Amino acid sequence: MINKKYMRILFILYLLILMKVIIFKFPFAELLQIADSWKKEVFWEGLSRANFELFRTIKLYVRHWNNKGINSFGNLVGNIIAFIPLGYLMPRLHKIFENVFLCMATALLFILGIELFQLFSAFGIFDVDDILLNGLGTFIGYLCFVLMKFLAKEKGKD
Repeated sequence: MINKKYMRILFILYLLILMKVIIFKFPFAELLQIADSWKKEVFWEGLSRANFELFRTIKLYVRHWNNKGINSFGNLVGNIIAFIPLGYLMPRLHKIFENVFLCMATALLFILGIELFQLFSAFGIFDVDDILLNGLGTFIGYLCFVLMKFLAKEKGKD
């Protein structure tokens, strides 16, 4: 079993990588350019590009699954896989998150925070489907935690 100290370091590294991949995905010069353009118009532009309709983006990706111009598989599966560690690590690090509702509520607040930051900052596009897919990934990670805990108990009975 990995020491809790190393698990915390792993969790922090995971969160930093997640932020880099989701929010700070553009080259630094481009991020500075985006930040320099921040005015109230940026918010309105982000609002006009946002997706508030559930399953809209998912349907688009499914419809264009084999289209070489759109990486549908990578976008759908990537949004899920990227958040599996969150659902696994939160209850591993803090006993309170062994409660599925607290774990999922906290994760969904975190995910919503990312999406709202993208909406207001122009560092990405707000998409309600991302919240759904990221939440699904978190739940899968939580199920992995529960399974590992169960297997560890069963092994201890032998």
